Amino acid sequence: MGLIMWDYSDTVKEHFYNPRNAGEVENANAIGDVGSLSCGDALRLTLRINPQTEIIEEAGFQTFGCGSAIASSSALTEIIKGMTLDNALQVSNQDIADYLDGLPPEKMHCSVMGREALQAAIANYRGEEWKDGHEEGALVCKCFAVDAVLIEDTIRANNLKTVEDVAHYTKAGGGCTSCHEGIEEILAKVLAEKGEKFDPKAASRAEIEITMQKSPREMSELQRMRRIETVIESLRPQIQADHGDIELVKVLGNKVFVNMTGACSNCQIAGMTLSGIQQRMIEALGEFILVLPASELAHMQAAGE
Repeated sequence: MGLIMWDYSDTVKEHFYNPRNAGEVENANAIGDVGSLSCGDALRLTLRINPQTEIIEEAGFQTFGCGSAIASSSALTEIIKGMTLDNALQVSNQDIADYLDGLPPEKMHCSVMGREALQAAIANYRGEEWKDGHEEGALVCKCFAVDAVLIEDTIRANNLKTVEDVAHYTKAGGGCTSCHEGIEEILAKVLAEKGEKFDPKAASRAEIEITMQKSPREMSELQRMRRIETVIESLRPQIQADHGDIELVKVLGNKVFVNMTGACSNCQIAGMTLSGIQQRMIEALGEFILVLPASELAHMQAAGE
């Protein structure tokens, strides 16, 4: 299946093309679910834990997302197998990235997602309620449903300095820019705790901007639709070369629904291909776009969204 690749390390590629522990663990006694299809990434981590020793005997993952999400999940399961739960809880998102010989800055959020899935699974095993901080009023980034608690924790754990850093590690601020002011306030607060001063100029330089031939405001709906179709048509030969195909189903605002057919219909790397298509569309349209499988459209319609 044709891929649109980031600058991945050889280890990331190895764990993507040959993921370890893909699938659900039989007789799992711990399950952790994080992310959502509407945000472009979703991960289910299943564990089989020895109740006497609290050692993780088996770990498996099911991921919808880009190559980094699949590789990060694969790496996480390899890292934690054989660990006690207390030791596993010490695994950081940076440990996952280091295991993979690094991740592109724009993909560090995948390692954060893996760490959250592990915390959720262990909480599930212990009969505890895992709280991700999505309390009323705490939501900072509405595009990706990222809360203040996650942003603060990630800034502290990874010594982040700019809005762009936060976007790379959590996705917050990577869609529209309406939450940038809130992210800047959190950065200022956390940096002040360490006696450092937040530099708003650095944050301004780090804002995610996309250079394009025409801005979205200059583009009519017809031109926008044609540009979406053009991106799909330009990538179709790559996909068809591997006996698959892609068809545009519907466009709803910033959501583009496509149907992967042929060899792509049940392919483990379909998520990565969708991520690559999404990146191409963002570049071509100069606006935040989500490329989602057509099955998600049916779920949204059933939910009345």
